[in-house]
Amino acid sequence: MNKIDSNSLTAIEFKLSWQSQFASHVDCYFGPKVNFWRDFLPFSLQEALMNKTVGDEVEVPLPHDDVILPYTTNHIFTLQSEQFNCNFVRGRRVEPRLGRFYPNKFLQHLSGAIKNKTTPFRCIKLNGETLQVDFNHPLAQHELKLAAKIHHISSKNEERGGRCNDWADIVTSQGVGFQIRYQNSPTDFFSDDPFGRLDWAEDGEFYQQPRFVTHVDEKAIEIITDFYGKWLKPGMKVLDLMSSWKSHLPENLALAEVTGLGLNEEELEKNPQLTHHVIHDLNKTSTMPYGDNEFDAVICTVSVEYLTQPIEVFAEVARVLKPNGYFIVTFSNRWFPPKVINLWPDIHEFERVGLVMEYFLKSEKYTNLSTYSMRNFPRPVDDKHIHETLQSDPVFAVLGQKV
Repeated sequence: MNKIDSNSLTAIEFKLSWQSQFASHVDCYFGPKVNFWRDFLPFSLQEALMNKTVGDEVEVPLPHDDVILPYTTNHIFTLQSEQFNCNFVRGRRVEPRLGRFYPNKFLQHLSGAIKNKTTPFRCIKLNGETLQVDFNHPLAQHELKLAAKIHHISSKNEERGGRCNDWADIVTSQGVGFQIRYQNSPTDFFSDDPFGRLDWAEDGEFYQQPRFVTHVDEKAIEIITDFYGKWLKPGMKVLDLMSSWKSHLPENLALAEVTGLGLNEEELEKNPQLTHHVIHDLNKTSTMPYGDNEFDAVICTVSVEYLTQPIEVFAEVARVLKPNGYFIVTFSNRWFPPKVINLWPDIHEFERVGLVMEYFLKSEKYTNLSTYSMRNFPRPVDDKHIHETLQSDPVFAVLGQKV
């Protein structure tokens, strides 16, 4: 049996765990080729992985000195409002909003310490004439743990060239941390007509024709199914919100009932996991045709981005959930452009996690919030989008428990 040594080439699933005021967070990243002779890993993690084999998992604290600069007020700047370059994105003018993240190209006429900044910044204060921006890493004030699960170990390879990867930096970059509020103040996701859409025709018309397609690739579906399996238990009554011809629930999970609420009769009829189904447009009527405290869990799969009355719907989900019941929302980075809400394509994918968290928080019906992400698994070779990207569709999830 192969064991990791200083010459190993491995496939590792990294898992970053951390806590904010309102939620626990787990952000995972798959490293298909981790070279122990060339790449950078935190020393404590590398030591913990030595002599481990496939299937083993280790976890260590992640000191900020290993990857993230300490939080400092030197990375906070006050600017004149006109230095925020109000770009047009998808035909809509982008104004600075409290708590939101923006790429550094949105700032202009800079000098001094801020001029050479290349990282995204967060807008943390607005007063009309000035704005305050923060370039600190969003995880700079959080205690982090980094786990590594071994998926594969290759035989010793004599190759010594190539690119060096800093895996702690990769795992903690690319927007991880964007999902949390700034100093516990609500993020302003709700200005600028966020719930408008390109197509305002009734959803029943758009979904009149069945679409027997999956909206994420098979690896992403596997990840979503496994995630549901961690929270759902045999004997539960489950509501599949905005359901279709597949529910992505574990096949071997003996649920008491699975009720589908969706918009296309043919799709719902074809779904083998549903025991009941109802045609219902949540964007037309947020109230659902179910009694109070009826379900043990509600799931919503790759559909939350179409809700035009999300806070009302999240409150309604809480009504039909039993006390301590779970509402589990999963999504990726693909959608129907005519029906997605205006805000969704305009924000970073980790900010979308924060947006869904705001739905939970603003409804004031949930506790024990948690978020989850999984990125960078290889895309299945037979997937139709493999010519666009070799990476599987990312998976994001937000979960809350009814108060």
